[in-house]
Amino acid sequence: MNVKMPKQNQVVSTGMRSPEKVMRLSRMGSSFQTRLSFMRSLTRRIAREKWKFEKLRFDVDKEGYGVSVYAVHTPERTYSLVTFTNAIAPEMRTDRVVAEIWDATFNLFDGVPTEADIKRLALNSPKQEAGRFSPSELVLARANKSLRLFEHVVSRLSAGKQPDVEFLASVGYLMRTTAVYGSGKFGCADREKIANRPETRGAFQVELLTVYLFRWFTIELVEHVAKRRGGRNAVCLNPEISKYLGIGNATGLGMAPFLIKHPVLIHNWVLARETALFRVIALESYTPETLSFFSKYLLRAIQHIAEWNVEDKLQTARILKTREDLKLLSNWFMDENNLKHPFLWERILRFAESNFSLEGQELTVSLLLEPHGELIDDLADDMQTSEGTELEPSMNLSQLDELLQKSFSWALEIDFEDPEKQRRFWYYSEEKLEPRFGDRYSDPGAEQEMPLAVGRDVYLLSKKIKSVSADMSVGTFVQDYPEFRHIVRRVQTVVHFPYAEIRDNIVDTDMRPIDLLRFKLAFFGASKFDPKSELWTRITLFQGAPLPEVFSASEDEEWAFPVIPDQEVR
Repeated sequence: MNVKMPKQNQVVSTGMRSPEKVMRLSRMGSSFQTRLSFMRSLTRRIAREKWKFEKLRFDVDKEGYGVSVYAVHTPERTYSLVTFTNAIAPEMRTDRVVAEIWDATFNLFDGVPTEADIKRLALNSPKQEAGRFSPSELVLARANKSLRLFEHVVSRLSAGKQPDVEFLASVGYLMRTTAVYGSGKFGCADREKIANRPETRGAFQVELLTVYLFRWFTIELVEHVAKRRGGRNAVCLNPEISKYLGIGNATGLGMAPFLIKHPVLIHNWVLARETALFRVIALESYTPETLSFFSKYLLRAIQHIAEWNVEDKLQTARILKTREDLKLLSNWFMDENNLKHPFLWERILRFAESNFSLEGQELTVSLLLEPHGELIDDLADDMQTSEGTELEPSMNLSQLDELLQKSFSWALEIDFEDPEKQRRFWYYSEEKLEPRFGDRYSDPGAEQEMPLAVGRDVYLLSKKIKSVSADMSVGTFVQDYPEFRHIVRRVQTVVHFPYAEIRDNIVDTDMRPIDLLRFKLAFFGASKFDPKSELWTRITLFQGAPLPEVFSASEDEEWAFPVIPDQEVR
């Protein structure tokens, strides 16, 4: 077939976790960050290449309103965060997509903006989708304050005191983004402009760099407002508290269709993680260093999960079970008899698979990867692709049916004649062009359904090809039945990419979109998933990540499983 193969080997090796196991919604919705997550690979690149950070402009008043420009200098070029902050009337404040005003709007600018650029952006960035942007802008984003925490930190710092860390931990961020747009949206630069730049190699690197720079800005903003309010009495945040602060994010259905629309990319993400796990469990012996690192991160994970509290009852129950899982793992690991035999890391994985919940199992995977950076970090560079799906018209329908039986048996086993198996549908709202999740039997708009129901479409394709000649070519078939073109093209492509397909019915009555969100956000490197419904969640980004001054001091550190700072820094 005419499908270009990316660098990675597409074969799932014996001993790797199978796609049938990994690509189920229940497990995907139990995902955790790993050291291959995109934020983690970004901060490693910053440290390795010694990127330099510079505050170019900070024209804000005593309340923190104005314009700022924060830059990062990579070995080959400069990127600038241009931020506009302004007051919001209480009645205008909302995180919903229908909002028209935000505490902060910002762009990642390609290079250093001129005064004319800043004036142009000042007219457009606060309008967000309604603004006009150019290829000089790589990212468009907005954010709102966590009002209670922002005011608390200002009040305490202005009085010469550090904030209450327990209160800070209950939120985790001073501001939260409600949208971060890249890849050509609203006139910003297309992905192709930056795809071959070494500093953007990997997935979502410019979007996450934008968030990282914005985190730096929010910490300096709160200190500035405190200084203006408290004068000589004011103090700066303790560095450990600053590091613990992340950026919040409210993520809804807008993120979910991406996983279905980019199957080859998703395969590459999962293949990298599963290859990393395979490399680790294939190690017959361990070193004192890797054993020490595993012990360190196990203790941190125990504390991290102990500090993870949400209101959602289902997620709370899952967190409680994960805490029990970690106690079992800790007891197993502390038994010296378990350390005397070969293949320690594989035995830990098998112990987790036999005794833990899905969340406990996936957290164990994250822990197993953590001590083995030298062995696995190279895989992060291949978690991208420019591949799409391609049609092979010369194939006959008999061969196509063989592909269906080989790679889509999971879909063919679902009874789509049952109305409950296709109760849901995905569509774009007319007002904001945002994805929505409807009930086919009670909501309008099913005729505008997005082509995301892969399992159902495979089922219908299988039925159709049985009604025509097996010798018919795919080219003729899609000419006669163009409604099947998209699914034929997909089947012909993803058969080469075992982890490309979600092996579940995403239009089933019991489908939970939040499982898709968590899966993707874990690959970003998010933590502290806080479900607000089955349709959206809050998370924290870059919590625990090093701050620019740490990179400037040429210090490199990993930051998995952030925990509340020690008592002495409070």
